[in-house]
Amino acid sequence: MNVAAILAELAEGKVRPAYLLAGAEALLRDDALAAIETAVLAGGPRDFNVDRLEVGRVTPGRLEEALDHLPIMAERRLVVLRETEGRGAKLDASWGSVIESWLSRVDATTASVLVLISAKVDKRNKWVKGFRDPAALVECDAPKKTRELAGFLAQEAIRQGIDLESEAAALLVDRIGPQLLMLRQEIEKAALLAGPGETVTRKHVAMVVSAVAEEPIWDLTDAIGQGRVANAVHILSRLLAQGAAPPAILGALASHFRRLLRVGHGESVAGPPFVVRKLETQARRYPARRLVTCLRAIHRADVELKGGSVMRSERALEQLVLGLAS
Repeated sequence: MNVAAILAELAEGKVRPAYLLAGAEALLRDDALAAIETAVLAGGPRDFNVDRLEVGRVTPGRLEEALDHLPIMAERRLVVLRETEGRGAKLDASWGSVIESWLSRVDATTASVLVLISAKVDKRNKWVKGFRDPAALVECDAPKKTRELAGFLAQEAIRQGIDLESEAAALLVDRIGPQLLMLRQEIEKAALLAGPGETVTRKHVAMVVSAVAEEPIWDLTDAIGQGRVANAVHILSRLLAQGAAPPAILGALASHFRRLLRVGHGESVAGPPFVVRKLETQARRYPARRLVTCLRAIHRADVELKGGSVMRSERALEQLVLGLAS
């Protein structure tokens, strides 16, 4: 199932006993989890009815204990087990046996709702196969094709209550590419420019969205990945001078380093062969621990760009690029 199908079910009041949110797109995983949490708790007290567990910090026995608890002043309780991106701890056989055993006993009346979150799972594993009706495996990979991205934009416009012209959606896809969080933010910005209740047109998008899709950003990511510090800073300055929005550049860098992390862990990534070869070459320059450090630096820069620092956004990006390329 995809996220849209799960959201539709939840809106109709259908709550499954277990969900596996599997895929590399954190935005889709977070959207699905937020909707599941709202539906499961349904106004009940959160302090007593939510367990948030992380692989590598708790044992499988702790998961069993959490699933056996009964809800307090609520119909259901929620148990969330998450694999943290970039960390070595994974859902191995010891976790799989607990999950498989529990899934074999659940039905539509089970009081605990289990949500597993993982960037990637092996669908050949028996415990993964256990996420069949009444449970669900929810695909959370970002759409790549233009038609799929247009579909995401149409759904997002409905969610935000925005009338979005098809030509405006096409321009958003062209300028931003498969960066879902950035697409979500830019729709909102264009709607603010259009005004309350007004249709967002191609003209509105052109005024607020800078062109920082996959290809234009490659010069910068190549310079960073190859350690050409001075060149990377120069390219960043050029992008900014051409009107590229700092959040769009930051989103592209985050997407690039997430892919490097996946490649570094031996995972496959979508793209033309020459692009994949570039990613593999760059990933060899970055140990896994450093890639995680780079992603954290990108997150800090995001906070700074959103007002968490008195530093100008251009300066914050320059410092980030220096750190990523060094």
